[in-house]
Amino acid sequence: MTIQTGRLAAGAICLIIAGQAASQEQWQTPRTEYGAPDLQGVWTSASITTLERDPALGEKLVVSEEEARQLESANLLNQITELDSAPSDPDRPPPTDGDADAGYNAFWIDPGTRLARVMGEYRTSFIVDPADGRIPYTEAAGLAFMGYREQSGYDGPEQRPLGERCLVGFGSTGGPPMLPVLYNNNYRIVQNEDYVMILVEMNHDARIVRLDSEPLDDGFSPWLGDSTGRWEGDTLVVETVNFHPQQSFRFAIKHSLYLPPTARVTERFTRVADDELLYEFTIADDTAYSSPWSAQIPFRSGERMFEYACHEGNYALPGILAGARQQEVDQN
Repeated sequence: MTIQTGRLAAGAICLIIAGQAASQEQWQTPRTEYGAPDLQGVWTSASITTLERDPALGEKLVVSEEEARQLESANLLNQITELDSAPSDPDRPPPTDGDADAGYNAFWIDPGTRLARVMGEYRTSFIVDPADGRIPYTEAAGLAFMGYREQSGYDGPEQRPLGERCLVGFGSTGGPPMLPVLYNNNYRIVQNEDYVMILVEMNHDARIVRLDSEPLDDGFSPWLGDSTGRWEGDTLVVETVNFHPQQSFRFAIKHSLYLPPTARVTERFTRVADDELLYEFTIADDTAYSSPWSAQIPFRSGERMFEYACHEGNYALPGILAGARQQEVDQN
């Protein structure tokens, strides 16, 4: 490369960087008619990135684009989706109980196909602190998990998970923290001067955040906790306490979370582009965790939200309990 060519290349790079910086400077946070940052719209958190990092990746939070594509290609859900999306044989026999095709196919799931991209970085976990990307559970938390397993069963509906009973979405979709699962990862945010409402597609959970308000009495424990919010610059900060005791264990295919009623969840919602909202949260509880832990999840512009047709007393629950009663008869 000649000196002149090098100067031209350097000049071109400077122009590109200057153009990107100018574009970023031109973008401004949209605001409501009363001046608050406008977070409203439908957002999706679908991503193959998991809450906790694969231990094999150690402290590698950020990967290159090439590494991201490799991880996406190797992802089991992506492979299953690709197989299920292939044309089916119209002459095939009906599935049997032991057939993998008897469950959900790709039409019904929407787990995302890409790694989460936060501030231009491809992430291997939503957890950013601790550095290993793992929840810092204490021994007490481990004992709590053991106790939950011992108390779970099929004697009655009270022993079944809340998501299975259609009382709240499974896997902490309603939050807080709001975590993506196998499908229905859409959220609608509506706000005014006094409240922010977050409608969750999964189970149609609705959380009302009271702005500039005090927490309710400790004796009041809503399913999704008691949320109060405030504006810090262009960021909505939400503090949630007093979680319902039956919401302590939140299970999904990609994660499991223990969140005792005494935990405090601090969420931060920041609009970073017209089509992206950065969702951050920190969870603290002296008994369950050895230290507070934090995560970041990108929310992108979503599509329409549809009815989640699930309700208490659905066909699945009596079927599950009836199956357990028949199993008891067969064993005796």
